[in-house]
Amino acid sequence: MLRYFFSLNLFIFSLVAFAQNDTSYWQQHVEYTMNIDFDVKKYQYDGEQELVYTNNSPDTLYKAYYHLYFNAFQPGSEMDVRSRTIKDPDSRVGDRISKLSEDEIGFIKVKSLMQDGENASYQVKGTVLEVRLANPILPGNSTTFDMKFEGQVPVQIRRSGRNSAEGVALSMTQWYPKLAEYDFEGWHADPYIGREFHGVWGNFDVKIKIDKNYILGGSGYLQNPNEIGYGYEDEGVKVKRKGRKLTWHFIAPDVHDFTWAADPEYIHDKRTAYDGTTLHFLYKDNPDIKENWVNLQDKTEGLLKYFNKHIGQYPYKQYSVIQGGDGGMEYAMSTLITGERSFGSLVGVTAHELAHAWFQHLLATNESKHEWMDEGFTSYISTLAENAVFEKDPDFPHQRSYNSYIGLANSGFEHPQTTHADRYKYNAAYGASAYSKGAVFLSQLGYLIGEDNLQKTIHRYYDEWKFKHPTPNDFIRIAEKVSDAELSWYLNDWTRTTNQIDYAITSVQNDVTQNTIIVNLERKGLMPMPLEVEVTYEDGSTQMIYIPLRMMRWTKPNPGVVEEDWPWAFPTYKLELPVTNFAITKIEIDPSQFMADVDRTNNVKVLK
Repeated sequence: MLRYFFSLNLFIFSLVAFAQNDTSYWQQHVEYTMNIDFDVKKYQYDGEQELVYTNNSPDTLYKAYYHLYFNAFQPGSEMDVRSRTIKDPDSRVGDRISKLSEDEIGFIKVKSLMQDGENASYQVKGTVLEVRLANPILPGNSTTFDMKFEGQVPVQIRRSGRNSAEGVALSMTQWYPKLAEYDFEGWHADPYIGREFHGVWGNFDVKIKIDKNYILGGSGYLQNPNEIGYGYEDEGVKVKRKGRKLTWHFIAPDVHDFTWAADPEYIHDKRTAYDGTTLHFLYKDNPDIKENWVNLQDKTEGLLKYFNKHIGQYPYKQYSVIQGGDGGMEYAMSTLITGERSFGSLVGVTAHELAHAWFQHLLATNESKHEWMDEGFTSYISTLAENAVFEKDPDFPHQRSYNSYIGLANSGFEHPQTTHADRYKYNAAYGASAYSKGAVFLSQLGYLIGEDNLQKTIHRYYDEWKFKHPTPNDFIRIAEKVSDAELSWYLNDWTRTTNQIDYAITSVQNDVTQNTIIVNLERKGLMPMPLEVEVTYEDGSTQMIYIPLRMMRWTKPNPGVVEEDWPWAFPTYKLELPVTNFAITKIEIDPSQFMADVDRTNNVKVLK
């Protein structure tokens, strides 16, 4: 196993080195060693953390920041106040934080912090620890932080917590002091208000000492399975658990987070997937849900196979699906999901969260700044995967995403997707933008460059950017290289503005003298697109007309009849169709409906 860790680390290091030499890309690196002693009666724990931080940036660092996420679950926190002042609060949060008592709140308290043996000065500001370094960290140098801290697990409210509504004892997410990311944009010390996370790539060595009756699952490979048992032990080994507590020792290589969950009533099932990946399933010993969780296991392997084929090979040796949390949330090598669901819902949430293993935990975009790349790409691929494992083949698999986006676009509440995830006026607007508009971005890209090029783009994006922190521009440049189309306009208008797509057929004229039918088209919205126009004849035959977009500098493969390109500045376009022996009965813009036109009522002219 250690040999595998070394090989994987060497591989990742070579990726970073290649990126730095070829594209000037760099990223920071962390090595966490943590020892936790947990008191299950008080829901409190003492922790020691050694963190070796390598500064691969070209900058000298004079300060650092840690996230103390559990501090959000205190009356008067930014999460609490935001939830009580936004017009459509998350129902899981509401005003619940404001009502927590001292023994119900969450906290992470730093007791001491040393840098290379010297005291570092620090102060706590909500969920962020601000550190003034004892010694600057020069480019290319490493430093070691030693910290002692204590924590209290809050009542389950959002993602993390104790004693969930389904009775899960501990959902330990965002539970440790986590160093903030520093990249080409500087420090990302965002307070924990409601949205998701950004982290530094590295390795975790974690020991958790806890009551011996508790069963754990989460990130990392268990190093002492034959001491722990509970289904982790080698076949034939009889485990004798001595003492009041057990120490669970996990190693998680090349991740940017570490999560675990624990409960004394977990059932632990283990399955070896077709590619050798060990799938762990931990769920409550509840007769009402057992059958669903057993049946889920085959579907999970099917989902893994789909994502391996359509994105790229999952690189770790395990993945855990764990009942916990407050809905569904992805973590390194694992997910926490609520388990008291219908079977279809259970598979659906697993599909989405497992897809996040690629579109977030391997392609680690900054979720505060580019949440649509995380949630949107995941929604796109998980919808297809879910249909595949249920053997469904709908004509328009992303219909719900299109409907949600078009509803948002016509609501008057849309923000550009460059909006920070915490800055949306409405939670509903964030959800539709991140999940639905993000999914439509990919689906519509298939309309622009063709499905084959889209699939090649996704594969190449994964191959070139896994174990890194890609940005929107990194993705669109891959799409350009694959297709040879110019696509910066698409990224700009779709994600950086709220410009809408709206094309119309304004009139149809029959020019008998020229033996032509003239179709007058209009671009009513500000966002341009190439157009596919389908002509239907009286005998039922159809003809596809393709009007390229000039700024795209490209024509779609096998488009049908190609007309003159349409410059964006021209609001109208005259399409001339030669009269044939068969009368035209219908003309339609975008019959596939993969173009997210916000008003389709003007897309069709029925002539007979």
